[in-house]
Amino acid sequence: MSAPANPLAALFRREMSLAYGRGGGPLLACGFYAGVAVLLPLAEGPDPARLAAVAPGAAFATLALASLLSLERLFERDYEDGALDLLTLGAPGLTVVAAVKCLAQWLATGAPLAVAAPLVAIALGASPALAPLVFASSLLAGLGFSFIGGIGAALSLGTRRGGVLVAVIVLPLFTPLVVFGAGAVDAFSTGLEWGPALALLGAYCLGACALAPFAMAAACRNALS
Repeated sequence: MSAPANPLAALFRREMSLAYGRGGGPLLACGFYAGVAVLLPLAEGPDPARLAAVAPGAAFATLALASLLSLERLFERDYEDGALDLLTLGAPGLTVVAAVKCLAQWLATGAPLAVAAPLVAIALGASPALAPLVFASSLLAGLGFSFIGGIGAALSLGTRRGGVLVAVIVLPLFTPLVVFGAGAVDAFSTGLEWGPALALLGAYCLGACALAPFAMAAACRNALS
């Protein structure tokens, strides 16, 4: 029973190694996240009440933008060196391969960003009591960002300025994640019922995890044909 898992384990280790070896891991995304957190008070003004009001929304919107930074190379380097052809012919199937690549992307970039999200929210004036919910919702949203972003990365294969195309494709699909995540945190901070927003966030992420690998596999096959 262990043999079928070996190719997927090897692929997962390869993706993590590439993420940290060539892309610097989460450093670029976290640096961008911190940079926006520093610039936002300069644009919004130093009033703590105003910053606290926009902190949940700003934290999640910036999280979505930071997640875009490493998506372009999700399939592109395999497409350029021919590895994607071999992965297409492999036993696990391209749909499973796409899911494994997105999970590795989430752990390499999404999880560190989720750790940074409470710090950014608190720095923008949010209450420290919000930190656990900000972390949980950011971690869940990051999973959705990785799988939905993978669709854009697959659709942009073989095109020039693929990073711009990825952003155009996936940013509208990121909107529900930002709305539900920030809505849950904002409702909690104001004493309202926050469970439904978090449940909608989870449902959207589960739907993305279930459906996005099929879309990614179809887009990759189309790029290779």
